Amino acid sequence: RIGPREGDTNIIREEGESVTLSCTYETTSNNIWLFWYRQYPNREPEYILYKGARSWSSENIPDGFQSTTSWSSTELTILKAALSDSALYYCALNVEAQ
Repeated sequence: RIGPREGDTNIIREEGESVTLSCTYETTSNNIWLFWYRQYPNREPEYILYKGARSWSSENIPDGFQSTTSWSSTELTILKAALSDSALYYCALNVEAQ
């Protein structure tokens, strides 16, 4: 199960400020990949990054973003928000076989 933290469904920031989006998840697996995507109106979702959690430490994070993970949550930080960052953001969980 995965979804936004309570109160994190609509975030407003000034341009140039950082913004952090949070997502919680529940799984018994230790082999976890967490992904972030964004979707602009009338467009397909586009991949932003992945980050390993629990027993996985690999990551692929592009410039302008940061991401952290914990036992039950993941965060995406946009370091300097721009108008072009206005979008719907999704987190996704991929569980590898044990």
